[in-house]
Amino acid sequence: MTSVYFIGICGTAMATLAAMLKRQGMQVRGSDADAYPPMDRFLAAEGITPWLGYDADHLTDDIDVVVIGNAVSRGNPEVEAVLARRMRYVSLPEMVRERFLWKSRPIVVAGTHGKTTTTSMTAWALVASGADPGFLVGGIPRNFGASYRLGAGDLFVIEGDEYDSAFFDKTAKFLKYLPFVAVVGNLEFDHADIYPDLAALRLAFRRFLALVPSNGRVLLGCDDAGARELQDAAHCPVETFGLDAGADWRAVDVEHGAERTRFDVVFRDEVAARVDLPLIGAFNVRNALAAVAAGAAVGVSPDASASALRSFTGVRRRLELRGVGKGVAVYDDFAHHPSAVRETVAALRAAVAGGRVWAVFEPRSATSCRRIFQAAYAEALAGADEVIVAPVFRSALPPEERLSEARLVADLVAAGTRARHLPTIDAIGDAIVGEARAGDRVVLMSNGDFGGLRETLCRRLGEPAAPADA
Repeated sequence: MTSVYFIGICGTAMATLAAMLKRQGMQVRGSDADAYPPMDRFLAAEGITPWLGYDADHLTDDIDVVVIGNAVSRGNPEVEAVLARRMRYVSLPEMVRERFLWKSRPIVVAGTHGKTTTTSMTAWALVASGADPGFLVGGIPRNFGASYRLGAGDLFVIEGDEYDSAFFDKTAKFLKYLPFVAVVGNLEFDHADIYPDLAALRLAFRRFLALVPSNGRVLLGCDDAGARELQDAAHCPVETFGLDAGADWRAVDVEHGAERTRFDVVFRDEVAARVDLPLIGAFNVRNALAAVAAGAAVGVSPDASASALRSFTGVRRRLELRGVGKGVAVYDDFAHHPSAVRETVAALRAAVAGGRVWAVFEPRSATSCRRIFQAAYAEALAGADEVIVAPVFRSALPPEERLSEARLVADLVAAGTRARHLPTIDAIGDAIVGEARAGDRVVLMSNGDFGGLRETLCRRLGEPAAPADA
């Protein structure tokens, strides 16, 4: 195999895989409907120029295999040409498995929340401890400056996505990833567009854990009921991690600071390491515990992992400080599930001394736009001092299915939280710039670009924003 073609190459994961294959010496080409920042810049830096627009003529006879992205469906002219000409085609996770996982010991990090950060922490701990792993993650770890690494060792750390693989394969991506160590930090209902209920999602996770060999390891978040319920799906040793007193890997003597978190790692009643993490939030304590436990499962000492985590600087768009202007700190966060929103607000609340927490929420993902979590979002946002709800991104959803911004605001106000719905990005910016004061922390929560609000807000407050990465 020397020539690969990507249909939908400008998606984050597709572009990353394309770059990985090119660096392995393969000829890489591809197409997409359009190209937007940051992936257009990423592909250009990797020496890949995609076709913009789909055309069957792009598919030349020298192509060995076509990777079809999961955003692409029947009716796409290139897909139709691939099928009609009986060209070899695969999904993204199949190609990842073929090229990077068969000869590796994959550490696969799964769960509803925290996958990207935990994967990044684990990869950093392994590299800093002297291992040479590859990794593939759905974000950009600041320590690496890239979402992938081609390692020479036998370890490969990968974020295990439960979303479907392609139009021709509706099973979860992580079922292709050959886990040697499987991490599941939590399990809650999500992806309402492809899973009808929690039971269907839980079944996918149980099948994932059933793939771990008997000499592998399963690590489960002890603080989450959904993860705990998966224990009997494993056919290998299982260890738990969390703040719960019954966890195998436990954090004790936790100290939450304004910018750092410190705690002792206890493994089965023995203090194994002291972590001084330059991140905030109880969720990051759990993420770090998972990384330490994953490292231990492949021979890295807890002390070595803890030492590495002292210099772990986080992942872009995960409670990332984008700028401070006029004393107002602006954070960017990918949170869109109610539990992630609640944890993000709680982390800032614990870190704020005297200032207010502003939670600015854009319902954008396929699940957050739907009414299924209407009450849960009101509970999740109630910990903030000021809440601004942006318009639902998927306004084409039928009203009976769509999250109601007005009801969300009304529920928050009834619970005693100052909240409002503002109809435009400009109006949201005006409110924050006009009312936020020194010492306040503003967190913008969306799984998209939020209409450029991050950059606009930092500019208006007088502080240039860090470069956008999603």
